Amino acid sequence: MHKILLVDDEESIHLLYREELEDAGYEVLSAMNGEEALNILKGTKPNLVILDINMPGMNGIDVLRKIKEASPDLPVILSSAYQEFKQDLSSWASDAFIVKSADMSELLEAVERHIRR
Repeated sequence: MHKILLVDDEESIHLLYREELEDAGYEVLSAMNGEEALNILKGTKPNLVILDINMPGMNGIDVLRKIKEASPDLPVILSSAYQEFKQDLSSWASDAFIVKSADMSELLEAVERHIRR
């Protein structure tokens, strides 16, 4: 079973994404902030990371940079409520960028595309 690390400070996103991803057959690990995510990555090797950008403390771009330094081949999908982050050059190091939505089809397609490569 493929393992996904979900990093987001919003509990409602964890509930929504977890349900959809588990229904699609993935195991989901959760982190509520960037520091927690980096600690999880020290002991666990997920197949993919879904990462919020706008979080308290370490933001998603800083977390993305640290993940790619340690594990350049680990796919990371940035997830944000703000479309304008897609234009930010620092977000281009991610493997995909999705805008948060109740429609999970874009996220599930991106997960499937990057987890199977």
